[in-house]
Amino acid sequence: MKEDYYEILGVSKGASAAEIKKAYRKKAIEYHPDKNPGDTKAEEMFKKSAEAYEVLGNPDKRAKYDQFGHAAFDGSGGFGGGGMNMDDIFSQFGDIFGGAFGGGFSGFGGFGGGQRRAKGSNLRIRVKLTLEEVANGVEKKVKVRRKLQADGVTYKTCPTCNGTGQITKITNTILGRMQTATTCTTCGGAGQSIDKKPSDADAQGLKVVEETVSIKIPPGVEDGMQLKVTGKGNDAPGNSIAGDLLVAIETVEHDTLKREGDNLHYDLYISIPEAVLGSSKEIDAIGGKVRIKLEPGLQSGKILRLRGKGINSLNGYGAGDLLVHVNVWTPKSINKEQKEFFERMQDDENFAPKPEKSDKSFFEKVKDMFS
Repeated sequence: MKEDYYEILGVSKGASAAEIKKAYRKKAIEYHPDKNPGDTKAEEMFKKSAEAYEVLGNPDKRAKYDQFGHAAFDGSGGFGGGGMNMDDIFSQFGDIFGGAFGGGFSGFGGFGGGQRRAKGSNLRIRVKLTLEEVANGVEKKVKVRRKLQADGVTYKTCPTCNGTGQITKITNTILGRMQTATTCTTCGGAGQSIDKKPSDADAQGLKVVEETVSIKIPPGVEDGMQLKVTGKGNDAPGNSIAGDLLVAIETVEHDTLKREGDNLHYDLYISIPEAVLGSSKEIDAIGGKVRIKLEPGLQSGKILRLRGKGINSLNGYGAGDLLVHVNVWTPKSINKEQKEFFERMQDDENFAPKPEKSDKSFFEKVKDMFS
């Protein structure tokens, strides 16, 4: 089981954004590879801390994590199941170290030999899911047009940065000599420039190819949620790492079932005779039809709860319920014989309303729905 992100950074769940950033900086400096060369445990903690901050340092991701836990980012989302790599950490959070390592991470220790690897651009797609797919999870295969390095491309060392991917500047200040490092504008941080390329490659040595990507979507995802498939975006020139494929979830509305969190709602209309005499009805549910029994004397507005017939929870804590809202249908027009019958029943005490304490009010029923 994955460790809690708050525990990794050593902060409470109510910690402010500033406290989270301060805690991450402390952890990152403590476990930085330059301070712990060859220490695999320190490297692992360095990566865990960055992964925790990547979520808790982002208000939207933090809200999803607080609601759904690790399940909101596992599988195809979050970090693609493989955690963050060193290039991701240094490219995303390099500024958080400030001057703790002379402004340039001292070549990232043993990671990249002083060369900062460029990362390709991300791709974004939208995937539509039915309610059944949302409830049970699904694996989708989609065709993506990606930019990949073309066969036959060769590179040479960038003359501007001499292959480091960075330009280092030393400035004399009243506090002494200050060293800063910025990404090389000539090679974009790749440390290499194109030497030779085939005719069908672009100026960066990249070629557009169509690739089928498999996306594992966990059950319980919501409309608008974004998943990430690591390394399935565009390549960048030279010794680089691929960008990511960002998958936006769009849910298709069901004909009869409405979603509310992990619960589903179904409106069931029955006739007055069915309400009086009782009946057996077939209703829609995830995975097919379900038959339910209606007891005699069923009141309009009654909510029948079918436990476990809702959406599988994103955090893996079981499934929600299917709530059946019973509505007794009153005919808008009746014939003479029917009218005479109901006129006779007007003074019949059997037809007089006699609500009992067990018959909950509308507001109590709504309260029960969300309890």
